[in-house]
Amino acid sequence: MNLKIRIAQLNFLVGDIEGNAQRIIDSAQAVIGSADAIVFPELAITGYPPEDLLLRNHFIQRVERAAALILSTVQGIHLIVGYPRRRDGRLYNVAGVWRDGEILAEYEKHHLPNYSVFDEKRYFSPGREAVTFELKGVRVGLTVCEDIWETEPAAMSRAAGARLLLNINASPFHIGKAPEREELLQRRARENAVPIIYANLVGGQDELVFDGGSFVVDADGRLVQRLAFFDEATGCVELTPETAAPLTQAIAPLMTEEERVYRALVTGVRDYVRKNGFNGAIIGLSGGVDSALTLALAVDALGAEQVEVVMMPSRYTAEMSNQDAVAEAEALGVPHRTISIEPAFNAFLDMLADEFAGQPVDVTEENIQARCRGIILMAISNKKGRILLTTGNKSEMSVGYATLYGDMAGGFAPIKDVPKTLVYRLCHYRNGISPVIPRRVLERPPSAELAPDQKDSDSLPDYADLDGILARYVESDQGVPEIVAAGFDQSVVERVVRLVDRNEYKRRQAPPGIKITRRAYGRDRRYPLTWGKGEY
Repeated sequence: MNLKIRIAQLNFLVGDIEGNAQRIIDSAQAVIGSADAIVFPELAITGYPPEDLLLRNHFIQRVERAAALILSTVQGIHLIVGYPRRRDGRLYNVAGVWRDGEILAEYEKHHLPNYSVFDEKRYFSPGREAVTFELKGVRVGLTVCEDIWETEPAAMSRAAGARLLLNINASPFHIGKAPEREELLQRRARENAVPIIYANLVGGQDELVFDGGSFVVDADGRLVQRLAFFDEATGCVELTPETAAPLTQAIAPLMTEEERVYRALVTGVRDYVRKNGFNGAIIGLSGGVDSALTLALAVDALGAEQVEVVMMPSRYTAEMSNQDAVAEAEALGVPHRTISIEPAFNAFLDMLADEFAGQPVDVTEENIQARCRGIILMAISNKKGRILLTTGNKSEMSVGYATLYGDMAGGFAPIKDVPKTLVYRLCHYRNGISPVIPRRVLERPPSAELAPDQKDSDSLPDYADLDGILARYVESDQGVPEIVAAGFDQSVVERVVRLVDRNEYKRRQAPPGIKITRRAYGRDRRYPLTWGKGEY
């Protein structure tokens, strides 16, 4: 009889220990009789990442009660489950093997990532031992997420007799991550001449999106199975007990880069709004490309009935912007209304007339307009219980081309980590599904429309150059000489770098947003507000 293992690629909610436990029970009971084991992602009982909830004694006690409930409820199948385990005053990130009320084995994660968005050394102690268990005549080794990126844990399992490795994960998405994972696992399988089952988490959690895409490689490193990306799935891996060779040949498509990013953003919006209990979203729609993309993402994530838009023209708003905004809302079937900011703007100018007497018009008046819009949108958000989605992109957030308490006001920032050039690519991708963003929006020069005949190019370098510089400075930590050596103008590079550093204070006050690049602002890139900047 062949060995059958189910991968449960599920979307768990951090802190919902009892709800997560019930999902584990239901998923396991649904496959009893058709599978020998079911594998859940890393820290499935708590959700990932639980962060400082792990420091609460009561939280760990709830985990222990949930584990006891699962153990006593599920019979007739092996469960491989991720959870935090307290032992001798220390906390470990554990993969446990349970069967019929017994804990057969517990593997403690060896390598605790402490870079990028990860802080596991803050909470966990590292394990040291290889752990294997017997499953239908096959010796199976366990590893947890980061362990498979290092050579030693897999080699230790193989030396302990493992003929199959299970790797449970909570591996967040960024551009290029999925093929990188698969190439790594293929290499690790060949090094140890052993098949590997990679079970990943799926769903959005705050700034992070877990993309699923769980997969299996055989002992020669060939990809033999892949589950869908960004969707819950349970896939069955069938193996021969004699050789542990996977027999399954079901490979979901890898997707294009634009599709992966778009799906990640939709997942992040959907889960942030729903998991936090909002009854929908509101967006300020300007007729520009950023708000157009944000609207499309919101509708695809939540449904048109859960989204509403407000257009807030001023004396500087072009009529084509109003027309395009209406066209976007109607194409997506979203309710829309217009609230002019002119009365509020005039009131503020009147109130400040004495203060501003003799001073030239400058960015101050531009910011007042943006803040009028922010007040209107936040008022509607508060009144209706719908979260305000901001529309700023990574390029603008990097250099401070945004207004505190104005266009930065809101609860969640879907495209905060999306460079402007990628915004356009995503708009073209979405229009390839159905035409919802007018061509004119994608072809006209971008503008904040806060002053007469204003264009972004009046204040910023060309976006292709800006994004190229930002990728090197923000994501790769290159200095000015390295960036200039890559072909960029030195004066432009120095200006961009100064703007990035100077505007850290704004980014600290921005709402959270979805990580899609290798290095997003926030927990991924941590710079001081005040520092002696010196040479770059």
